Amino acid sequence: MIANNKTIGMDIKALLSTLWIFVLFNMIFRDLHEFGRPGFLEEIMTGTVNGVQITEELMLIGGIMAEIPISMVLLSRVLKYRFNRWANMITGAITIVLVIQNRPADLDDIFFATIEIVSLLFIVWCAWKWRKPTYGTQLKNLESIQ
Repeated sequence: MIANNKTIGMDIKALLSTLWIFVLFNMIFRDLHEFGRPGFLEEIMTGTVNGVQITEELMLIGGIMAEIPISMVLLSRVLKYRFNRWANMITGAITIVLVIQNRPADLDDIFFATIEIVSLLFIVWCAWKWRKPTYGTQLKNLESIQ
């Protein structure tokens, strides 16, 4: 474990991946909550939800938006330091914009969107603060563990 990660309490890659899982679960449950809204199922069956026509293009855009946090769960674990850090900062910022553009309409949407945005801000902050480990720092931490 490196010195910077010691302050967080776990490996930064594991932390970022776990945060993306947390964001993803909140997005999923936010969508599932919509099924409890009166009239929602009827809207889906008409092909128009909140005045928006559901098209193949719209479904593709939704799939791409969902794929961002799904991909980041894996990429946070496997990318090398530099690409990992930038990928988390950029995709975190993009996902914040997407959450805001989704325009939370009711209290449960606002609740989930707030949790998502705070979590995404934490992802961006962790990636921003993440410093490349040096061999000497790793060796020092190994000695302190033993």
